[in-house]
Amino acid sequence: MAFSLVTLGTLSGGILSGCGKPESANPKAAAAQAEANTLYEEAWNVINQEYVDGQFNGQNWGQWRYRFQGKLKDPQDAYVAIGTMVASLNDEYTRFLRPRDMSEQTMSIDSKLYGVGIQISKRDNKLMVLATIDGTPADKAGLLPKDVITFIDTYETAGMSVEDAADRIRGERGTYVTLTIKRNQQQLKKRIQRDEIKLKSVFTKPMKDPRIGYVRLSSFISEAMLGEMDDVMRKVQDKQALIVDLRGNYGGLLTNAVEIADMFLDSGDIVSIVNRDKDRRVYDAHPGAIFRRPMVVLIDGGSASASEILSGALKDNKRATLIGSQSFGKGLVQKINNLSNGAGINITISKYLTPNGTDINKKGIEPDIKVSFTEQDFYSMRDPQLDRATQFLKNQIASH
Repeated sequence: MAFSLVTLGTLSGGILSGCGKPESANPKAAAAQAEANTLYEEAWNVINQEYVDGQFNGQNWGQWRYRFQGKLKDPQDAYVAIGTMVASLNDEYTRFLRPRDMSEQTMSIDSKLYGVGIQISKRDNKLMVLATIDGTPADKAGLLPKDVITFIDTYETAGMSVEDAADRIRGERGTYVTLTIKRNQQQLKKRIQRDEIKLKSVFTKPMKDPRIGYVRLSSFISEAMLGEMDDVMRKVQDKQALIVDLRGNYGGLLTNAVEIADMFLDSGDIVSIVNRDKDRRVYDAHPGAIFRRPMVVLIDGGSASASEILSGALKDNKRATLIGSQSFGKGLVQKINNLSNGAGINITISKYLTPNGTDINKKGIEPDIKVSFTEQDFYSMRDPQLDRATQFLKNQIASH
């Protein structure tokens, strides 16, 4: 599944008319045809109303309105037609979700998920690991952000959609999937046993230096995240310094990113959201930060979307020092729209800017202090980025 920054929402507006009336005398066939046409009309309508680019990335969007008039016989036909229509936008984050995929996305927001524990995306027509979830089979197998998946079992991924790839990677608990990956110039095979993915978003662990607190945010997707964050912050609020680890965090809910940024800021902008009409909504911080001592935020190429909102807000407001490597570069916001029969569509509805007005889409955020993390570091169980953050904060503590 290619999760992105999401704001929960429902379909608004009426149903378009004139996309073909059921012609069959068979009541069941007529009902199936009506359901298919309604679903297609809903999808066209919501993209027409809300898509971030009023020029639809150069598409003549009006031509899609009646493209399949009279040709859709059942919902399966509509699924194919909507997928074709959405693909014409050439936007990897605007995606049609069949009922099963919509249900799985909802489960992930509700902190329930099954699979191997990876976030995948398409970039430059390559199927790429965006992030792994802490403690999952994929994490234990050593998959890393930016690994390119070339085969799923015996199926080549060239030309495979994210949805098809996810279908092949998923399976019953206890079964295995073999992923062939390309990492730099090396080709590796990972045989991974599928399992239930227990989604917890916020973690802490003791540091060698007891004066320094550590908070790991694995994703922003769960609606339970803010409660988890409150619990963890109570455990570290008396520390003299804090490390917030966003490495491999592929993002999630906009509201989570804004609320957590507000925990560390007393004033200043957090993020600006700009829609296709150039209307700008600014989210700003409020007095009452729960932690005001020195902070480091760890980022890497797997830090995307909501992670970049949080790290960008803390960097631009000079509230934290960023250490690690350049972030992913996803500066777009999606909205989840519910369609008929349990289907849905994620639509890019706006872009966001950091407090300094920076558009980080396809660029990422540069850390203040660059520290690489190599494959050899991983296998040797070294963490030079965390070590550098610890030393930096020791110096900060000593200077105060």
